[in-house]
Amino acid sequence: MDVTLSPSYDAHQQVVSIDDAESGLHAIIAIHNTNLGPAVGGCRMYPYSDKAEALEDVLRLSRGMTYKSALAGLPMGGGKAVIIGDPASDKTPQLFAKMGEFIDSLNGQYISAEDSGISVSDLKLVAQNTSHVLGINEQQAFGGDPSPLTAYGIFCGIKAAVEFKYGRSSLNGARVAIQGAGAVGRNLAKSLIDAGAEVLIADINEQNNQAAERLGASLVAVDEIISADADVFSPCAMGAIINDVSIARLSAPIVAGGANNQLAVPQHGEMLRKRGVLYAPDFVINAGGIIEICRQYQNGSVDDCYRQIETIRDTLTQIFQLSSEQQICTSVVAEQLAEERFIGDSVKNAVQSAA
Repeated sequence: MDVTLSPSYDAHQQVVSIDDAESGLHAIIAIHNTNLGPAVGGCRMYPYSDKAEALEDVLRLSRGMTYKSALAGLPMGGGKAVIIGDPASDKTPQLFAKMGEFIDSLNGQYISAEDSGISVSDLKLVAQNTSHVLGINEQQAFGGDPSPLTAYGIFCGIKAAVEFKYGRSSLNGARVAIQGAGAVGRNLAKSLIDAGAEVLIADINEQNNQAAERLGASLVAVDEIISADADVFSPCAMGAIINDVSIARLSAPIVAGGANNQLAVPQHGEMLRKRGVLYAPDFVINAGGIIEICRQYQNGSVDDCYRQIETIRDTLTQIFQLSSEQQICTSVVAEQLAEERFIGDSVKNAVQSAA
């Protein structure tokens, strides 16, 4: 498997895979960049159609983590792991034990956390064979689960987008359409409803829908959520949701959600801008979880963590303003700001080492 031929390869520092017949583990770990610190990112389990699809996902996700951590001001690089399998039927203790060995073989270059299809209890099994796992300490807030903090950051980001687009600081009366009612989507829905917003929500999982409905959200069909009449469309499920077809159907003038890699291709950011849609780049608005993971890594203050998550609002406002002034899409602005941090620091460190 020549990873350099993959469309999403971006000078990744290391990409390793495992196919273990005994445990049934088929997984890939991608380390994108470690200029600012060890590569940190979640482990995802998903029934990819083949290894090429899994590789594309892990390459995009790991790159996004580099940019996310850099813009959040964290001493961390970008990495990600994916397990090929159905999280509803393919999980076994043996599989996660082998995943722990796989992560441990990288000697701390990659540190794992929770992601789609993986629970805290799954990570605890992984952690039996490696110390390079975060987000499982029951003494931490939410038992170490970063999902509520991810949702809080998205909530702060939606406030920034609504204020920039509509000139109002309150979410009271705002209408938000959330795609995905998992842990992040439900926590976001609760915060929005508590703030007086009207929430529409859709998920392919009926249990998730029922849980969201109990919070006070109104259910919408999965294929109708993106075209729902709303002030904000908040994608909180899988990536690549913003594409040629969905942009044509999009009703909301703001896209601000927690899903990773929302743009199917980079050009879709400019398509949104030309349509007058304000896009909150995913790797900026969904950084609350990695900020919490970094706090756990450093054993920092919970109050400081919340304050840092709240700066997502300021970062997005800066990006929105620069986008408006320069007439370039917000995703490009955000990437440029991130690269100034992790590439700029790399050049600076290289010069200092040479001296």
